[in-house]
Amino acid sequence: MQLSQEDRISPQEKSSGTNGLAILAIVAVVALSAGGYYYLSGNEKVEELQVIAPIVIPDPIPEQPLETEAVPEPEVIVEAESVQLPEVDPVPQVEPLPALADSDEFVHQKVTNVADGMAIEPLLIEDNLVRQFVVFVDNLAQGELARKVSPLKAPNNSFTVSEIANKTYINPDSYHRYDLYADFLASLNDEELAKTYKELTPLLSEAFVELGYNDISFNERMQQAIEVMLDAPIIEQPIELDGVSVNYQFVDPKLEALPNAQKLMVRMGPENSRKVKSALRRLQKHLN
Repeated sequence: MQLSQEDRISPQEKSSGTNGLAILAIVAVVALSAGGYYYLSGNEKVEELQVIAPIVIPDPIPEQPLETEAVPEPEVIVEAESVQLPEVDPVPQVEPLPALADSDEFVHQKVTNVADGMAIEPLLIEDNLVRQFVVFVDNLAQGELARKVSPLKAPNNSFTVSEIANKTYINPDSYHRYDLYADFLASLNDEELAKTYKELTPLLSEAFVELGYNDISFNERMQQAIEVMLDAPIIEQPIELDGVSVNYQFVDPKLEALPNAQKLMVRMGPENSRKVKSALRRLQKHLN
C-alpha cells in the first residue's frame, strides 16, 4: 500500500515538534522554580548566620592582692580670695615700772609729759614724789591739808590782804598765786591724765599699803579726796578776815568751820576754784 503524500511525516517536522515540547518543559520548570522562590521568600525569613564571639577565659584570681603603686591625687590649687581685713591699731608698748624707791625720775617724766609744755617742773618736789603724793591725798580725804608732804611746792608769792574801812579782806591779787596750779589742772588732756594715772596706779597702791590700809584701795581714797574738794564753796564776794599775819581767820563762821582742804579752795579765788573743780570732775569720771 502506498502512502499518500499527506500521510508522510517528514523527519524534520517530527524533530521540530519534539524540540518545541522540550522547550515548553524547560520553561515550565523555570517558572515553577521562580514561583516557589517568591512564595518561600514572602512567607519565611531566611535565618541569618550568627557570628559566635570567641570565649575568653579570665585569668585566675591571685591568692594575694597584687601590689599596686598608689596614684597620688592631683593637687587642687585653690586661689585664695583677697579678704580686706579691718585695720587694727597697734597695741601700745607699756613701759615697765621701776621700784617704788627708784621711781622719782620716772614719775617726774610722766608728769612733765602730761603737762604738755607747761613749766610744771619747778613746782614738783624732787624726792619721794609718789609716797608724798599718796600721804597728801590721804589727808585731803580727811579734810586735812598736809603742807609738809605736798607733792607740789608752795607758791613763791606771799599772801596779801587789803584794808578797807578798817576791815581786812583777802587781796584779789593773792588769788593769782594759784594760777599756775589751776591752769595746769585745767589744761590736762583727759585721756592722757587717765592713762598716766592708770600706769602709776601700782606704785600709788604700793605706797598706800605702806600706810597700813588693807580695807580700802588708793583709788577709793582718791575719790574721797576729790569729793571733799568738790564740796568746797565758791565765794564771789570779798572775803573778810580777822587776825594778823599767818593767823588770819575767816570772819564768816561758816567759812571758818570748813575743813582746811576746802579753805585752800576758797583762798584760790572763784576763778581758779572753778578750774580745779572742772579738772577733778573729769578725773573722777575716769576713776569710776
